[in-house]
Amino acid sequence: VQLQASGGGLVQPGGSLRLSCVTSGFTLESYAIGWFRQAPGKEREGVSVILGIDGSTNAADSVKGRFTISRVKNTVYLQMSSLKAEDTAVYYCGRGVMGLSLHTLGIDNWGQGTQVTVSS
Repeated sequence: VQLQASGGGLVQPGGSLRLSCVTSGFTLESYAIGWFRQAPGKEREGVSVILGIDGSTNAADSVKGRFTISRVKNTVYLQMSSLKAEDTAVYYCGRGVMGLSLHTLGIDNWGQGTQVTVSS
């Protein structure tokens, strides 16, 4: 099982960024893929999740209307728009085993993180 996250970087407030999570070693249709983030000194929190079998999604209230999760074949994307300073964090993708749950307990495999910094 492998998940490879990429696409982070430095962006100005109000800007956009797209993160990618390339998966391998398992059948994505049997799982969910979630994006999570962890800011310095804070716990890791769920951002958005997508079911591999039907594309159903869930998102945290803090990102609804700004972030969109999608999937193309074995890659899951997180399109982030209208970025704010409080979106600054290390973003992780993970393989989910609890449907559309945004809880970290629902993840059985994590990819490495990618840093997103929103600053002027």
